[in-house]
Amino acid sequence: MKYQSQTAFTHTQADKIGILVSNLGTPEAPTKQALKPYLKQFLSDPRVVEVPKLIWWFVLNGIILNFRPKRSAQAYATVWTEEGSPLLVHTKNQAKGLQQRFSEKYGDDVVVEYAMRYGQPSVENALNRLLEQGARKIVVLPLYPQYCASTTGSTFDALANDFTKRRWLPELRFINQFHDHDPYIQCVANSIKAHWLTHEKADKLIFTYHGIPKRYLLNGDPYHCQCHKTTRLVAQALGLKEGEYLTTFQSRFGREEWLKPYTDETLKGMPSKGVKSVQMICPGFSSDCLETIEEIGEENREYFMENGGERYEYIPALNDSSEHLNMLFELLEQNLHGWQVGDDYLKRGEMAKQMGAEK
Repeated sequence: MKYQSQTAFTHTQADKIGILVSNLGTPEAPTKQALKPYLKQFLSDPRVVEVPKLIWWFVLNGIILNFRPKRSAQAYATVWTEEGSPLLVHTKNQAKGLQQRFSEKYGDDVVVEYAMRYGQPSVENALNRLLEQGARKIVVLPLYPQYCASTTGSTFDALANDFTKRRWLPELRFINQFHDHDPYIQCVANSIKAHWLTHEKADKLIFTYHGIPKRYLLNGDPYHCQCHKTTRLVAQALGLKEGEYLTTFQSRFGREEWLKPYTDETLKGMPSKGVKSVQMICPGFSSDCLETIEEIGEENREYFMENGGERYEYIPALNDSSEHLNMLFELLEQNLHGWQVGDDYLKRGEMAKQMGAEK
């Protein structure tokens, strides 16, 4: 059969709205054996590595996959929990919290699932679960505030590839960024303020984002600009002055030039310039993961302290905090406007009008 059908479909079932939240991915275990297929899937994506396919095949299979899985497994082992990968745990809890909020307001008419772009649960499996529950309209939210072809664009590729195999396609809405969404900015700012309530301000607040090769920016990717806009808006919300904060980029890979300034090199040089205390935040990560817990929380701490730093603090990602879930719920609900939920249609501004009438 050329096209995939829904095995549990009946013509009498009620149509529902589906919500799919997705994140980058995680291996199934912190082992070399589990890392190899995960890294192969991740690094084989042409959105992630824009290198001629034949050349990259030899580099990936002949060199990288023979050495990197063991090293990556050791890093994952340092952050792994009894429940599994932190990224998977937080994403699962985010989906659970969103389902609770939609159920409280819309009953059984809205269903929420989560997926990983690489690894499990896959985008295909999550779509299957939504469609089998009767979702005929689906909103997809990649949990990357800033758009990047390597992350958000790749998520859309996975959806598009899946849809080419299906007989009956759902209506689709795709949220490709929320880097300047005011409730998101306030969430990040409030998380920093909460940290300041129990810790004094540091000499410098550093906004660190996952890096990408510089040529992606030169080829038109908006990620670099959106990261800087997020920083600027959060700094404004905090009332910070120029010089009190900085944007850097982490997690570079290979010898190619990536977005600068590099987080690790910046931290190594700061103590000699009189910056003895720093606070780090990663606004591009909706969930804590290897890159925040190990790379920023531990590895870069060592760089800073070994070079004369005196105080280093990592401010956690928003994860499944109530304020973050409320923001994501509001963002998703805005993207349901005009769709029928049960017997009603969501209308933009309806709540605002009701609130105005009550005054």
